[in-house]
Amino acid sequence: MLNMEPQKARGTSVFCILPMVVTSSFFYYQSNFIDWKIAILCGAGGAIGGYIGAKLLKKLPDKIFKIAFTAFLIYVSLKMILK
Repeated sequence: MLNMEPQKARGTSVFCILPMVVTSSFFYYQSNFIDWKIAILCGAGGAIGGYIGAKLLKKLPDKIFKIAFTAFLIYVSLKMILK
């Protein structure tokens, strides 16, 4: 839509989420709505996955990412339908 290369679009979209996450986390914390054990585990997994994903983004062609994302969406869709 913005004629942006896919790698730049992915990086930009991830960065755009940051202010929302920081802001909403503050209010969830104030209301004591955070399960810290799960939050820390998910945060660590997200940080590791983000690092690996960013490194892979530089090395793998776009077509591989499109195929992997399509396969993931099909898998999740089937899992939701068959549940």
